[in-house]
Amino acid sequence: MTTTRPPTTTPFPAGLRGQDVTRIPTTAKVVALTFDAGADSAGLPSILRTLADQRVPATFFLTGSWAKDNPAGVRSIAAAGHRVGNHSMTHPHMTALSAADITGELRRAETAIRSAGADPRPLFRFPFGDRDARAIRAVNDTGYAAVRWTVDTLGWKGTSGGMTASRVTDRVLGALQPGEIVLMHIGSNPDDRTTLDADALPATIAALRDRGYRFVTLDRLLTGA
Repeated sequence: MTTTRPPTTTPFPAGLRGQDVTRIPTTAKVVALTFDAGADSAGLPSILRTLADQRVPATFFLTGSWAKDNPAGVRSIAAAGHRVGNHSMTHPHMTALSAADITGELRRAETAIRSAGADPRPLFRFPFGDRDARAIRAVNDTGYAAVRWTVDTLGWKGTSGGMTASRVTDRVLGALQPGEIVLMHIGSNPDDRTTLDADALPATIAALRDRGYRFVTLDRLLTGA
């Protein structure tokens, strides 16, 4: 009988331990566009098309459940050369879980994402942004660095929540700074089915470029390059 060894965890810089990173530490005019996926995949085709047309790299945080339901989506993200991160298996409130259960969430998501064709290690984003020092420690001990955001576009609120595509872009520009990490979402609003982050993406990219910014993935945190 052959025993399969568990995957070796990709290391992350020691300086990221104990943090839930809100920006890339740099003075360079760079922005990291990030997309969370845990609901549907309604905005994904448009997002990938825009990123390809504009030659912009991005980072996608996927839940394991989303990866299991959308393996073709995972493959398309990876095939386009984008970075993938771990967003838990079931999108729970992590501060309500034991350290062992947090590890289980990350490991199951990692397995699902890897089975679909991408490797999320060592980047993790807390569902709902719900974290405390204990949860961050459990994530780090599982081999992951926690990455939050500088600005949430609030595109997920949809038009029913008072948002528009232009307001999404305005929020990104309102928080603009070197190393900004932008949180966007792949899925549609469950009430009005809008995909405002996808709709706003072309104008957002253009506005950032007009201000002299270029785009990086969150690998910048791992390498400093």
